[in-house]
Amino acid sequence: MRKMLRKLWSNRIFQNYFLFLLLFILLEVLFRVIDGMPVFSVEGIRIFLGLNIISLFLGYILSFLPRIVNKIIVLLLVLIASIYGIAELGFHHFLGVYASVGTNTQLGAVTSYIGEFLSSFKWIFYLLIIPFVLLFIYYLFIDKKVTLELPKRKISKLSVFLKIVPVFILAVLCILYYGTLKVSFMQDKLQSSTAYELFMKPTNASLVIRDFGYISFGLLDIKEYFFPGKVTHTVEIDPDELKNQIEISLQTNIDNHTWLGIIDEESDEELNSLNQYFISREASTTNEYTGDFEGKNLIVIMVESGSDILLNEEYYPNIQRLLQNGYNFTNNYSPRNICSTGNNEMSAMISLYSINNNCTANVYSSNTYFESIFNLFNGAGYTTNSFHDYYDWYYDRTTIHKNMGSGAFYDAEDLGIDFSYQYGVWPSDEELMEKYLEVIDSEVHDEPFMSFLTTVTSHQPYSYYSKYGDMYMDLFPSDYPDDLKRYMSKLKVVDNAIDILLDGLEERGILDDTVIVLFGDHYPYAIDTDTLNLEMPYDVGSDANADQVPLIIYNSEIEAKEFDSYTSYIDLVPTIANLFNLSFDSRLYMGSDVLSDDVQDLVIFMDGSWKNDVAYYNASANSITYYTESMYSDEEILAINTEVRLKLEMSSLAIRRNYFSYLENKLNSYTTSE
Repeated sequence: MRKMLRKLWSNRIFQNYFLFLLLFILLEVLFRVIDGMPVFSVEGIRIFLGLNIISLFLGYILSFLPRIVNKIIVLLLVLIASIYGIAELGFHHFLGVYASVGTNTQLGAVTSYIGEFLSSFKWIFYLLIIPFVLLFIYYLFIDKKVTLELPKRKISKLSVFLKIVPVFILAVLCILYYGTLKVSFMQDKLQSSTAYELFMKPTNASLVIRDFGYISFGLLDIKEYFFPGKVTHTVEIDPDELKNQIEISLQTNIDNHTWLGIIDEESDEELNSLNQYFISREASTTNEYTGDFEGKNLIVIMVESGSDILLNEEYYPNIQRLLQNGYNFTNNYSPRNICSTGNNEMSAMISLYSINNNCTANVYSSNTYFESIFNLFNGAGYTTNSFHDYYDWYYDRTTIHKNMGSGAFYDAEDLGIDFSYQYGVWPSDEELMEKYLEVIDSEVHDEPFMSFLTTVTSHQPYSYYSKYGDMYMDLFPSDYPDDLKRYMSKLKVVDNAIDILLDGLEERGILDDTVIVLFGDHYPYAIDTDTLNLEMPYDVGSDANADQVPLIIYNSEIEAKEFDSYTSYIDLVPTIANLFNLSFDSRLYMGSDVLSDDVQDLVIFMDGSWKNDVAYYNASANSITYYTESMYSDEEILAINTEVRLKLEMSSLAIRRNYFSYLENKLNSYTTSE
């Protein structure tokens, strides 16, 4: 037996396969333990088979190389797998999402804060280097002795046999692996996406890593980047019902007869899936808030890293001025994604979810959206514009905002704001508001205006000195960590900027005629949740609470109200459109009017998780936490998951196919022909 094992070990295919398999399994176990995922689960069968396939394939290919080259490549591949795992853990800890090769367009921008990113890593992440160290020790001290004891290799029936057999074993493993994608007991009964669909379209990194392992996700992610998978949904529609739909109180402006005609003529399967999905969605109705702000000006402010810490009356009195005459949405969220600022800004403008594995705003910057917030106000005769107090380093806003319909986009260079190209030396939002008011003064307003402002002062870093990070540190409790005080100091600049804006509008006599919508783009990265909990009124580290941010709708003439429905940036466009009584088709938006009596009380996160007043469903962990005594049945959870999946995937498909440009052209051609 010992002799047989020695001969088997002398076969490099087997040796490579065994080393890869042992070390990859160790990496996956370490990764899952560190990231809080179950190690022993039904998905483990699939992960184990996948690692066998990868290990045997690599072992077979490398066996044809010279021994020293073989060893170097084995070491290199294990090192790459270790570093990749550490990086994914770091991304998940820092940003709340896993990285994807689809975000390669942001590599230049990411390097600017690489130091802060790396400093956020926990020491436990580096345990993933253990397999590489073990392999290095084996090759350095043990393999030489084993090699000397092994008989010299010679061509024999056994060696030929060991070259052929792995091919058949590999084929059998692939068949078994395919079976795990299809058999019912390997499917999550609450998950609307089957294992096969996740394999074919691995854009939901959290679910793929849970079901396939992080090493397999890395390979599938590369495959998806170069050879995108295709998952098309069939949506059943009843043409007769749509033709006879009563529209008197429904918020729709696209004639169903025309849309059905487009569907009949369209041969592209993906475009027709989108046509059928959007036309079949339930339209919203007018309500008691419809038209309350009709004809008024609108200023939308997206606050960089604006968390609920802003709601502290002691430190931020001007945010309180907004709340004293504003609608406060106490359960509002800005779910994170791989490029939260640019993608969430985009989603707030078009009410579509960004694509999970790329910086969608940049990758699809040439897309046009006739239903965007700018174009809705353009159609109502407004002057539209947008502002940001930095330059186009991270996101190509000059192109993006123009294609969104903004009449004019002003960045720091256009506004003459004093800024630096050095990372972390951000301009002052106070100066942004001063420059914004100058633009308001310079324009002749025979018609109302609509503006979208994105701030920057409160952007990370918080771990070292900066002008605005240290400016107000003494205002906050001395026992707070410096990074929290610096963050709060930067928020003080934001609060001062709101003061400048409110006073400026009042001085110009247009405060009463102006509505301000303020929300945060995401929570402050790089600050540990335990540290944030020192100031937050809730536990930031549980149930996706880290993504909770303010949403305030202000006008000096309204009474303060609080709304506890679950909302996000995805709801902004339909809510604003209803308040201003704009002409729009509510079916085109993934969000809903949050002031409606029948609002869908649901926040959707990019991994398919969701949250409402009843429960928080964690798709990555396949767990549900209830807040009430009432509980969902499995069928009800699956129904919600299916709806969530459709919204995310249809949003992605619509963006990939530039669907709204297509739909606009089709509608215009029908109008012209008539």
